[in-house]
Amino acid sequence: MTAAEEKELQLFAVKVREGILRSTHAAKSGHPGGSLSSTEYFTYLYNKEIRVDPKNPNDPIRDRFVLSKGHVAPGLYATLANRGFFPVEELLTLRHIGSRLQGHPNMNLTPGVDMSTGSLGQGISTAAGMAKGAKYLGKDINVYTLLGDGELAEGQVWEALMFSAHYKLDNLCIAVDVNGLQIDGATADVMNTAPIDAKFEAFGCAVISIDGHDYSALEEAFKAFHANKGTGKPTAILMKTVKGKDISFMENNAGWHGKAPNDDELARGLEELAAIRKQIEEA
Repeated sequence: MTAAEEKELQLFAVKVREGILRSTHAAKSGHPGGSLSSTEYFTYLYNKEIRVDPKNPNDPIRDRFVLSKGHVAPGLYATLANRGFFPVEELLTLRHIGSRLQGHPNMNLTPGVDMSTGSLGQGISTAAGMAKGAKYLGKDINVYTLLGDGELAEGQVWEALMFSAHYKLDNLCIAVDVNGLQIDGATADVMNTAPIDAKFEAFGCAVISIDGHDYSALEEAFKAFHANKGTGKPTAILMKTVKGKDISFMENNAGWHGKAPNDDELARGLEELAAIRKQIEEA
């Protein structure tokens, strides 16, 4: 990745974070914390990795993405909007009656959404099924899915991993947003699932642990996923992240898991993002 390419990704991420703040503010509800911690993942996935076309979102031979932690839909929507799947202005209709952008992704409403999700654990199960279907049909289709670390407390996640390893789904790329916090507090206190890496390895995955805010690390992780093709192992990318990333008063604060910013908080957040944009542009 060149310095210019990384700069483009950084600027795109600022727009995604602005969309997250503006949409949850307009809805007066939503989940900004985990959306912000996942922003670099969404940014890299939709700009560099996944084979999708905003002009043809239902292409049958496209790659698939399943947002297993469906509550961070604001992050996915802001990414899709800035990639051209629908107008950026539509983000302000988040969770409104009649909007295509509901609180959790709806595949029947929203361009670019491949699966309706929200019940934790079910998204990765669907992704595994999609990957198995692609294998069965002999199609060169990769399936990507994003989980939260709190989601790992769901037993269905581990059943899906057993299925994925048993059927040698090396076209499945699983990412986990390891920000250490969930709605009730620290994941280590609510339900300690550590060591995550050893568990994923024990369930048959090729495991890569990275800084989830580092684009070079994301690039190498996805390269490793492609290199794993032919091994029969699903890939698991464990991303250490900061909940509420780049918004100072939201960072590492479990209270921002599912709370929208008020007028003053929106203004403060947008001011901080404007400063980050200026720093990127001047670098």
